[in-house]
Amino acid sequence: MKSHARAVVIGGGAVGLGTLYHLVQKGWRDVVLLERKELTSGSTWHAAGLLPLFNLSYSVGQIHKYSVALYTRLQEEQGLELGLRRVGNIRLAMTPDRMDEYRHYAGVAATIGVQVEFLTPDQVQEIWPLCSTDGLLGAIRHPQDGYVQPADLSQAFAALSRAGGAEIHRNTAVTAIAQLPGGAWRVTTDRGEIVAEHVVSCTGSFARRTAAMVGLDVPVQPVEHQFIVTEAHPEIQARRRAGLPEMGVLRESDGSWYMREEAGGLLLGPYETGAPCCYLDGPAGDVEYELFQEDLDRLAPHIESAIHRVPAFGELGVKRVYNGAIAYTPDGSPLIGPAPGLRNFWLNEGHSFGITAAGGAGWQLAEWIVEGEPGIDMLGVDPRRFGPYASGAWLREKNEEAYANVFTVHYPDEERPAARPLKTAPCHDRLQAMGAVFGQKYGWERANWFAPAGSAAEDHWSFRRSRWFDPVGAECRHVMDHVGLLDMTPFAKARLSGPGAEAFLDRLVANRLPRKAGRIALCHALAAGGGVHSEFTIQREAEDSFYLVSAAGYTRLDHDWLWRHLPDDGSVRFDDLTTAIGVLVVAGPKARTLLSRLTRADLSGAAFPWLSGQQIDIAGVPVKALRVNFVGELGWELHHPIEMQNRLFDGLVAAGADLALKPFGIRAMDSLRLEKSYRMVGAELSIEYAAWESGLDRFVHPDKGDFIGRDSLLAWRDRGFRNALVTLEVQAGNDADPLANAPVFANGEMAGRATSGGYGFRLERALALAMVDPALAAPGTGLELEILGRRHPAMVVADSPYDPENARLRA
Repeated sequence: MKSHARAVVIGGGAVGLGTLYHLVQKGWRDVVLLERKELTSGSTWHAAGLLPLFNLSYSVGQIHKYSVALYTRLQEEQGLELGLRRVGNIRLAMTPDRMDEYRHYAGVAATIGVQVEFLTPDQVQEIWPLCSTDGLLGAIRHPQDGYVQPADLSQAFAALSRAGGAEIHRNTAVTAIAQLPGGAWRVTTDRGEIVAEHVVSCTGSFARRTAAMVGLDVPVQPVEHQFIVTEAHPEIQARRRAGLPEMGVLRESDGSWYMREEAGGLLLGPYETGAPCCYLDGPAGDVEYELFQEDLDRLAPHIESAIHRVPAFGELGVKRVYNGAIAYTPDGSPLIGPAPGLRNFWLNEGHSFGITAAGGAGWQLAEWIVEGEPGIDMLGVDPRRFGPYASGAWLREKNEEAYANVFTVHYPDEERPAARPLKTAPCHDRLQAMGAVFGQKYGWERANWFAPAGSAAEDHWSFRRSRWFDPVGAECRHVMDHVGLLDMTPFAKARLSGPGAEAFLDRLVANRLPRKAGRIALCHALAAGGGVHSEFTIQREAEDSFYLVSAAGYTRLDHDWLWRHLPDDGSVRFDDLTTAIGVLVVAGPKARTLLSRLTRADLSGAAFPWLSGQQIDIAGVPVKALRVNFVGELGWELHHPIEMQNRLFDGLVAAGADLALKPFGIRAMDSLRLEKSYRMVGAELSIEYAAWESGLDRFVHPDKGDFIGRDSLLAWRDRGFRNALVTLEVQAGNDADPLANAPVFANGEMAGRATSGGYGFRLERALALAMVDPALAAPGTGLELEILGRRHPAMVVADSPYDPENARLRA
């Protein structure tokens, strides 16, 4: 084994080998893979090898699409036998909600180039003659879908990597990993040491143990997954002798199982509720090709469902039951990207569909390592989407929940209940008493909406207008007419201070920093390629001190980005204030009247203008009051010591009694921000879109001096932009509203996709923000937007259709 390498990949399953292959394809020859036993001896060897393209995550959908295309090229163009069978995949629907999910998904799939066909029950039976159509409403089919032999795929990756110069060392266990003073990593094995610039962890069931070597607690915990292989069936054998096509992969989503042909018989893979996490203390050091004892009692409801749908399945004897570990994360999506708080240590872990993702995950991770950033928006799989809270018993409970929900309907407003509440603001119980229906973000409980007095505070999810539609509308109109109170304590909050703070921030963001103490600016940190990585509200507190606020869901991502760019000379100090400071938002035309009753500070427009902040006393609580909000009304964010929150909350409620003060939630805020065309990271703001494509002209100043991404952004402009962000008014009817990722059409051809969508209650019309061809961006342009399979007329309107002059905001 060599003593030095450019990169070391740890783990010889499909994911690790796919990563190694793509590093070689990017031109890196000096790369090494270490596998503790034999290649594919972990979860790869007992994987069913399915290649499901269905995924509502934009990031995961792109990754899976690439993998299937790659495997096809390797087998059909390069002549490598991977056992790839593109036999198609049918997903059955038995309920209207399931059909809505499929209609929405088909639109999402169209925007990333994945083919989806809708089938009638008769067409299902024609393709899958052993399938009963009893109770079916319809189905969708991916004609490009199928399965692959995991070991053959992995060995192909290995052979191609070796041919490109990579080294693979089997039976080489990693025993320690340490970062050297110069930044390189020393990887210690039972066969010697190797020093590398980059380390990539692809260790599957060993992910937590590997991460612990470098001080990380990663949110990966395997779950037991079982599948059954039957004896051969005469009808299937007869079909093969007759040369008929393989029936393909059948998925009864409402029964939570998949089925396909296997050696003349059938393979059934259920996803049951109650499947336990395993390897809680990590696998044994000598584990190899391990399976657990089967538990058919857990599978009984799924077996009965399968027999009902495919009666032939009940006629077959069981040849073998596999019960093996499969890695999961709390949301079911993998961890692909940089490890938080570590330089040049990368994660490719937590793959519950590792065979499907192996190619695409390796593709994007290699892009990230070699080029400095991925080629697609990877927020949905970035390891930093979770915080330190994702550990222990909470992690186990959430991972078991994620496994049980593989086949449940995934609503756009879904909020899963397991292991909650975890993090709560002090005012949580007060909001709950007011009828709050909570969701969670980054572990925090947040009030999504408020049930009217006398009704149950129970959530309802749908692809159409949910039962919360009318209450949220009432909240929006109340904020417009009176004054509302919103808890935004989960905001990420930090202070950057020191003699180098101003120069550091000026280089980090594209906007000009506030010049005067107290003033506020909305600033965007661009990725190296010119897209948007992070968005910060920045207040200058003093010459050498700045207060930063960003989205709750990106707390670790944003703070890790700051950390990665901090100078190493000690001139800038970073303080994470997220859990020390609470935030209450007061917004609406009566906001000034309310706050004036609780403070002696002058809140007039002249003394306290928009985009400024002051340290004042409200109801006896020291508050950093910032005159900004995300709803487009007169208002303030009140940042305060979190331990004093309930005094502040109670003071606001008491003083606002005769002003009709009422709480409002996140769903109302999202509706209000749509009417103002306010952008969000992960939606309108992405590394895939140039900052100017996202309409950030007012916030990007290339003439201010150098900043990260500046030159790339200018070069992007010279090449020409392919997208423009527009606001659309949509004639959506009164049943369903626009949803994110829906396709947009011009003259019958797809011309873009929605990034956000919903209903604007102040304007009383459906709205969407969308990325479209720049030639279609002029106000008045007629387009169509797809909602649940139907195209609706849409028209481009000028940004901020509600209060375009910001008169209410600046009042």
